[in-house]
Amino acid sequence: MGGSAAGRSPADVVIVAAGGSRRMGGMDKLQAPILGRPLLAWTLEAFAASPSVDRLVVVTSETRVDALEVEPWLPAHASVIAGGPTRQLSVAAGVRHLDRADPGGRDRAVLVHDGARPLVSAALIGAVAEAAARHGAAIPVLPVPETVKRLDGGLVHETLDRSRLATAQTPQGVRRDLLLNAWVKYPPADGPEFTDEAALLEACRIPVHAIPGEVSNLKVTVPDDLRRVEQALGAAAPRVGFGHDSHPFGPGYPLRLGGVELPGVPRLAGHSDGDVVLHAIADALLGGSGLGDLGRVYPADARTPAGISSAAMLAEVVARVRAVDLQPASIDVLVIGARPRLGSRLDDMRGTIAAALALDPGRVNIKASTGNLEGDEGAGRSIAARAVAVLEPLR
Repeated sequence: MGGSAAGRSPADVVIVAAGGSRRMGGMDKLQAPILGRPLLAWTLEAFAASPSVDRLVVVTSETRVDALEVEPWLPAHASVIAGGPTRQLSVAAGVRHLDRADPGGRDRAVLVHDGARPLVSAALIGAVAEAAARHGAAIPVLPVPETVKRLDGGLVHETLDRSRLATAQTPQGVRRDLLLNAWVKYPPADGPEFTDEAALLEACRIPVHAIPGEVSNLKVTVPDDLRRVEQALGAAAPRVGFGHDSHPFGPGYPLRLGGVELPGVPRLAGHSDGDVVLHAIADALLGGSGLGDLGRVYPADARTPAGISSAAMLAEVVARVRAVDLQPASIDVLVIGARPRLGSRLDDMRGTIAAALALDPGRVNIKASTGNLEGDEGAGRSIAARAVAVLEPLR
């Protein structure tokens, strides 16, 4: 999270977390434990991890500011401020905090999101940010699935055309200057009470663009919603895979290891280019995603081109993992062999692996063991690699 001045992210975010949880039986829903963490922590994590987000402001009650600022799960770049007794006063507090910090950025989009919607996806965050930047204002909506009746007392007055109706979700995105101008006409403290930002913009005759929402993006309102959120997040728990590969040294040069070429060192024998590090990583990714092993994807026979690049094999594996809605989250690799000495090349390998998996280099660890080895690795006849891969759901 956090864009540079030259290439800033498309949106800032205000998380509304100052509500009273009136329908939760006295429970503060934002502090309700979900898989060992407060519900609000899951919401903030979704935005902190989004490449579409720059600054993040959490608006809470005045009595909660100090406690929230020291929570270990609060994103490092998040600001915590006090809101007001109504939603629109809290939103105004958050937006004006952003405006004071960046008065020159009034053409930037602001996303306003309910803290009680922890299942928002990265795709939806990005879509709202892009639509708001392009159109000025945008909200995600869902079609109404049931027939809708207008009642008159206890009688049905008419049947409404549900094809023209939708329910609104958050995040709701709007260019900051449009929102500030709307508050000039309808001050948050003195004007009418609007249910959301879109309603305020409608009153100001500012067009609001509608984009498809997500059924999974539910708002926790009653206690049973907590169970549904926990089930959804539990199904999205990280998965772990283990991979191993070993190849003997063979004729020819150079050695390829971890996607890096080591000139002057004999290559490893095999049907491919013999990169045991990339093979072990690919095997771990396949195992963690329940897709079998590398030998099934690339059998060592005529079905696999001789000398195939291990980098190409890994790219195919990553594509298969993503096709089942998973992605690499972190990698740990151990290279085992008496030769060559790899200490000076481990950082190069880490960078190459990180790029291949679209990971921050800090999410990749690679180490080498060259001493006190037995067997072919200890005798310098082969190199082996072991990898542990953590995978997480695509969001």
